[in-house]
Amino acid sequence: MSTYLIGDIHGYYDPFRYLLEKVKFNAFRDEIWITGDLVGRGPNSYEVLKYVFSLQEKVKLVLGNHDFNLMSIYYGIHKKTISRDILELLNHKNISHLIHKLKKIPLVQYNLDKKLIMVHAGIYSKWCFQDILSASQEFQKRIFQKSFLKYFKFSNGNFPNFWGKNLNKYERFRFIVNAFTRMRYCNISNGELDFSYKDTPPHVNKNLVPWFFIKNKLYKEYSIFFGHWSSLRDTTTPDNIFALDTGCCWGRDLTILRWEDKKTFKKTCDIN
Repeated sequence: MSTYLIGDIHGYYDPFRYLLEKVKFNAFRDEIWITGDLVGRGPNSYEVLKYVFSLQEKVKLVLGNHDFNLMSIYYGIHKKTISRDILELLNHKNISHLIHKLKKIPLVQYNLDKKLIMVHAGIYSKWCFQDILSASQEFQKRIFQKSFLKYFKFSNGNFPNFWGKNLNKYERFRFIVNAFTRMRYCNISNGELDFSYKDTPPHVNKNLVPWFFIKNKLYKEYSIFFGHWSSLRDTTTPDNIFALDTGCCWGRDLTILRWEDKKTFKKTCDIN
């Protein structure tokens, strides 16, 4: 059995299947972990969702910000301009079934034996292992409550940008969503999330560093896999931190890593 980990697919079904064939992925024997952002920007989001969900227990998924945004649009919360690929997905006859499946996706996946953790954007520096599991469970509990739309409505925004005991349930929900699906930079002195920058380091604000450069013993105890930050291609991460989003939706590569021998395979995506 092999364990494969792949970065944000963004609706690029053909490159995704090409890579699976290249590594000879066996859906009966192997396991694939996907860093989220299954949909958006690419031409075949429906095909990606259909295939991924067909893998059932052989796939481990985490929710990405594009996946969360799709749910927000579906429920009428997200009112911004909607791209053509997402409109096509929303008009699909099976969209309600797909949304229900997306709601079941956690924010964290892990394997204690292999010491692996996967998230979409990152892990907040002040959280321990139990904290990230509790936060993911709290998120899923909220979105399956009858009042879940209240949480969706409150999810937009960059604040609060810290985790504390005084946050109310809606503030906790927003922070959890932001930390797991949108985080890039943190304040080096206090660990607060900062959404002012998206580009690769170095940048103009010396007080901000990528989240994985803030001290947290969890970052050393586990191998951590994440996506979301395609512009990190020129930035060296710590040895056990793996950035898997290599910019397929920008005409660069979709990347898959085979964990057992640490070998990577890439497929350049055509966005024309």
